[in-house]
Amino acid sequence: MINFSLSAASSADLEQLNQLMFQLHDEHHQQCPEHFKTAEEIEQEKSIARYLDDPECLVYVAKQQDQVVGFITGHFCELVSTVSQAVAMGSVDELYVVPAFRGQGIASQLCQKLEQVFKDYGVKQMFVEVWDFNRSAQDFYQDAGFVQHIHWLRKPLV
Repeated sequence: MINFSLSAASSADLEQLNQLMFQLHDEHHQQCPEHFKTAEEIEQEKSIARYLDDPECLVYVAKQQDQVVGFITGHFCELVSTVSQAVAMGSVDELYVVPAFRGQGIASQLCQKLEQVFKDYGVKQMFVEVWDFNRSAQDFYQDAGFVQHIHWLRKPLV
């Protein structure tokens, strides 16, 4: 086990966060190129910097000394639907740990930190979306207490 610290991300972490976000999107593209844009394309459209500026968004980093080895992003809002009860909800948007640091509890502690902050903000339910190909992420979230609540199916028409 390595020693690492958890903290809210700051603008000083932005360069490292952008690199890790790039790696996350590249891993997704490599796993499922027919559905995921390249990391380069996503990098042009999406920046983690907007999370740092939005009061409804959260970013936490795991660091070993000054190196960011993992991060989690999330946001909270009221989920309003025409068919279901309104609920204060939090969403895990991205969770990533550098491959060399996986299996050491970093992702679990990041997820627990986000969950605690959501509770502090009055969030009642926490959600995450995981792609079907990502079995390890599905197992991780199920071990963390997440349960399947909806099936979103796709059918190619071409």
